[in-house]
Amino acid sequence: MNHSRRDTRLLFATRIVRLYAYGFLSVVLALYLAEVGLAEAQIGLLLTLTLAGDASVTLWITTTADRIGRRRMLLLGAGLMILAGGVFLITRNPILLTLAAIVGVISPSGNEIGPFLSIEQAGLTQLVSDDRRTSVFAWYNLVGSFATATGALSGGWLAKGLQNGGMTALASYRVVLAGYALAGLVLVFCFLSLTSDIEVADKSAIVKRTFGLHKSRGVVIKLSSLFALDAFAGGLIIQSMMAFWFHIKFGIDTGTIGSIFFGANILAGISALLAVPLSKKIGLIKTMVFTHLPSNILLILVPLMPNLPLAIAVLLARFSISQMDVPTRQSYTMAVVTPDERSAASGVTSIARSIGAAISPTLTGLFLGVPALISAPFFLCGGLKIVYDLLLFREFRAVKPPEEKES
Repeated sequence: MNHSRRDTRLLFATRIVRLYAYGFLSVVLALYLAEVGLAEAQIGLLLTLTLAGDASVTLWITTTADRIGRRRMLLLGAGLMILAGGVFLITRNPILLTLAAIVGVISPSGNEIGPFLSIEQAGLTQLVSDDRRTSVFAWYNLVGSFATATGALSGGWLAKGLQNGGMTALASYRVVLAGYALAGLVLVFCFLSLTSDIEVADKSAIVKRTFGLHKSRGVVIKLSSLFALDAFAGGLIIQSMMAFWFHIKFGIDTGTIGSIFFGANILAGISALLAVPLSKKIGLIKTMVFTHLPSNILLILVPLMPNLPLAIAVLLARFSISQMDVPTRQSYTMAVVTPDERSAASGVTSIARSIGAAISPTLTGLFLGVPALISAPFFLCGGLKIVYDLLLFREFRAVKPPEEKES
């Protein structure tokens, strides 16, 4: 039990370090790529390749983690994070940047990317009881959102402060990249401290299954298809591209952008925590759908606002409810599959989300390059997410997790 509590704390700590680094970089990532000479369409393509590479890396790591070892795979992910940050730091070469984006782990959105989430979720599900699952996932998402928010604020204002002190924009962005690589090194030491309590006790049956799935294969495939649609829509407005949109639309600096996303991610984290009592009243699926729908309507309204304060206000209103589906979605996925498929189910659904999100940044880059279409990603994202919500409700409203069957 002492090991379990210690491992749980370590997994929360790695979530905080990682999401801080993702938020830290996301505010300046697209601006850095523009500064080194990439056009909007090229930036979108590189971010698409980043997400596509992440899907491939995650597929291999998460489907072998239970067999080879979860801690080993987490260490590999941290190494790939250091690799990506280091290459982005030392070169302007578009080909090398693209290769680092494909092979390494780098987050354009400020949100989770890479194999970490799937493996950590499987470990947490193993470390805590079923009745605490949704609550633990909510706190896990809360600390992640707060870390992303703090990272976005720090990254944006650090770059602005360095520029005010006489440093060039490019040099200031490289300081942020150095911080990102350093965070990967911190993760290495944290993962080395995990115990065998997070590992699968019996690995003999895993090798015989395709991607670790058997009885729940149909449910996982259906969920993965829907999650891919949701992620494709979300990929149209990943945080780095949204930051770039605010810069183009309103001409604001990195410090202001960082402040906006600090507030947005704080609200997102609180919304994830509020999902716990609501899900106990109306159920996981209804919480996911009934909170996601209005958040998507608010997203569509952001580019329709006539000035910056109103655009920020609507965006913050959107973030105040936008993440209530995240811990409920994670908890629901863990609940409706058999216990020995949880790691695989988390990995496969996460990969589906990565694949879904991989294409859309390229489209956003093309849109941002055409003045008349710079707001199109907001409309497409909100509309597609509404379609996802309706399909999810239709397909899964009758599929109850164990705790709702008993009530």
